[in-house]
Amino acid sequence: MEIQRKIVKANGINIHYRECGNGPAMVLLHGWPQTSYAWRKVLPKLAPHYRCIAPDLRGLGATDKPVSGYDIRTIATDIHEMVKELGLENVYLVGTDWGGLATRRYALDWPGELDRVFIIDIVPHDQMLANLNPTMARGAWHFFWNAVPDLPEQLVAYDVRLFLQAFFRPKYHNPADMEESLDEYVRAYSKPGALRAGFAYYKALFEENPAIDAENPKEKIREKVRLIWGNSGGMGVFDVLDMWKACAPQATGRGLDECGHYVHEEQPDILAEEILAFGRE
Repeated sequence: MEIQRKIVKANGINIHYRECGNGPAMVLLHGWPQTSYAWRKVLPKLAPHYRCIAPDLRGLGATDKPVSGYDIRTIATDIHEMVKELGLENVYLVGTDWGGLATRRYALDWPGELDRVFIIDIVPHDQMLANLNPTMARGAWHFFWNAVPDLPEQLVAYDVRLFLQAFFRPKYHNPADMEESLDEYVRAYSKPGALRAGFAYYKALFEENPAIDAENPKEKIREKVRLIWGNSGGMGVFDVLDMWKACAPQATGRGLDECGHYVHEEQPDILAEEILAFGRE
């Protein structure tokens, strides 16, 4: 099934998205340092059942790269406004990495609007940072590097490929799964403003995003929540389900063996089956 590429103006920016399929609406949110291209293996498997829309998040891929607006609420608002502009209702929202955190914020800020929520290989950052130990910190080194003002984008610009290889490789169970997509991500993050925008997500991690969470720390997600993570990519050191209980007490999920952080690229068949099965519940 052909994947079409389109643009919609929402929340003041032009959002690029990939679309295919027919049926109820499903929106899939990628993470960093990826783009909507990351869903290429999953979309054809979901398209017979859903109208699938996979946007490039603010600042990434072919979406506009404004100077500001990289806190998690603005990212979620971009998607909420996109959903309204496209006339979608009862959306099944799927997110991985930063897309999973945007999915969480969407569900908390617009309770009851989504059909259900599927989150892939991420835990809430407040829970992660509160439980940080040396082993976790070693895997999360980029949280701190990316948040340094100005320096990362200037240094990484000299060799985007080297940086992405170094970042990606430990997070894949099989690094060969990385090689087929690396050229695309190098191209995407070599665009003017792309590195600055990507690192801006992490600059919001330590002040803006915690302030948003602190507004109502007892908020709960109303919708059904399903979690999937790779046991080889970093999440294996966490009690993922327990860390989601603060905002999603009814969440269910499981880890996948022989799978790293990029479940959508490493185990697309299993992931698609899980997404579809959860949609039938």
